Amino acid sequence: MVPPVSSDPFRVGVLISGEGSNLQAILDTLHGSEIEVVGVASSQRQAHGVERARQAGIEAEVFDRSDHADRDARDAALGNWLADRRVDLVVLAGFMEILSGPFIRRFEGRIVNVHPSLLPAFPGVRAIEQALDYGVQVMGVTVHFVDEGVDSGPVILQECFELPYARDIEAIEEHIHQIEHRLLPRAVSLIAAGSVSIDADNPRSVRTGVRDG
Repeated sequence: MVPPVSSDPFRVGVLISGEGSNLQAILDTLHGSEIEVVGVASSQRQAHGVERARQAGIEAEVFDRSDHADRDARDAALGNWLADRRVDLVVLAGFMEILSGPFIRRFEGRIVNVHPSLLPAFPGVRAIEQALDYGVQVMGVTVHFVDEGVDSGPVILQECFELPYARDIEAIEEHIHQIEHRLLPRAVSLIAAGSVSIDADNPRSVRTGVRDG
């Protein structure tokens, strides 16, 4: 589970694969106060998010699967890198890779992801396209804990919106991104404050609220 609040900054490692706009939202709203982004890891060498991290003075490293024997070896190296930075939370911010079971178990209860649908509806890739193909009237964004399933971990926060009649996918994607940029930092902030916990009696349920004491 997420460690309790202390006087030290809450240490966050962010995993990316591309542009890094969700990383930027975290940097703009959270980094440098009670929360510190201590490392950014990318699965892609050309990810613009790497440059965003370095411009902010944050160490960034690339963990390309082609540089390792297999996914498990890559994830072991990635996990060691995060552990060396003593991360309290791992944030998947547009990380387009499936993490191995050993990695997820190593950081159990300390990995969160942002997904462009109202989970459990439309997990996996092309979630926006899946929703539009299905003909939904409402879409949204979910921030959830990561388990060994595909977008199946306990939900932390969700935000929905009604779709307009004219379903311009680029406009919908932009609106989704705007919500992600609010919702993901909010979830990280709640976790850092000790205001999020998984219900021991119902692991599918997450409690959010003000920490006692």
